[in-house]
Amino acid sequence: MNKYEAMLIVKPDLSDEDKKTLFKQIDDAVIKNNGQISQSAVWAERRKLYFPINKFQEGIYYLVAFAAPPQAIKEMRNIYKLNENILRVLFTRMDI
Repeated sequence: MNKYEAMLIVKPDLSDEDKKTLFKQIDDAVIKNNGQISQSAVWAERRKLYFPINKFQEGIYYLVAFAAPPQAIKEMRNIYKLNENILRVLFTRMDI
């Protein structure tokens, strides 16, 4: 299993309940694909974006550090693409 970080930009206009639900869905996608989360938290609350994404000028940044098999990244990317509350996703492999 490799170590990864996933940075997600989420819609800024979600209610607190919707945010909690979304963050749980993000974490559950990692666990569902045989991953182990070491850390997950909001990295930045309502940061201004450099350019608009889907007409949003701001976004909430959510960071997840986890270990997972390489084939799980493709599955998680597909799951995150289907969620309309996630604007962007970036996966980074941690070489330690």
